[in-house]
Amino acid sequence: MRVIRGRGATSDTDRAVTAAMLDQTGATGEPAFRAWTPHRQIAFGRRDARADRYDEAVAAAESRGFPAIERSVGGRAVAYTGTTVAFADAVPLDDARTGLDDRYEAATTAVVRALRSLGVHARRGEPPASYCPGDHSVQAGGKLCGIAQRVRKSAALVSGVVVVTDRDEIADVLEPIYAALDVPFDPDSVGSVGDAGGPADSDAVCRALEDAFVGDAERDIEAAEDLDVEGERGDG
Repeated sequence: MRVIRGRGATSDTDRAVTAAMLDQTGATGEPAFRAWTPHRQIAFGRRDARADRYDEAVAAAESRGFPAIERSVGGRAVAYTGTTVAFADAVPLDDARTGLDDRYEAATTAVVRALRSLGVHARRGEPPASYCPGDHSVQAGGKLCGIAQRVRKSAALVSGVVVVTDRDEIADVLEPIYAALDVPFDPDSVGSVGDAGGPADSDAVCRALEDAFVGDAERDIEAAEDLDVEGERGDG
């Protein structure tokens, strides 16, 4: 199984790494996984970009030092502080019409297992009025993780974000953003691995996620900065 570690030099090239990973899984049938810390940013979803006060939400992000990007996978706005961990699991498909729920189930189980291995009493679900609300989430003293999925003809990308630390900073920047988007949000719904009894260590969370998703499979490890992503469009 291909395992990509690290991140691209810029936000654009970093997203292109995930796009290239998914493309190669579709072309070769080889699964791939990466867990990493994206650059500091607010990632807005497609529905966010269509909101009447989207420009106000972007201004709220950028005035607080969070560059705004738009992504094609996932739901509402998510904050990455530089310690926040993202993961992406590229799964080859024989039939794109089947397996959606099974992939969500497997990913949620893997995230819970990873966090519990770090001493966090993680469980499924999320508090009311959480950031990026969705049916596939993990909580412990607040929402720690949300999971999304994008399906192509020959491969699916199951991805998510895990808040490791900086919960107050995340809550503070998301509050005016969600207000501008007219989406319910309770700042107290934000949790973090560090506050839930786990290590405030992004590398430890990345390794725990990698172990949970990859398991005993042989790992073909590649560095994100070494991938040839020229010409790739990053939208993951």
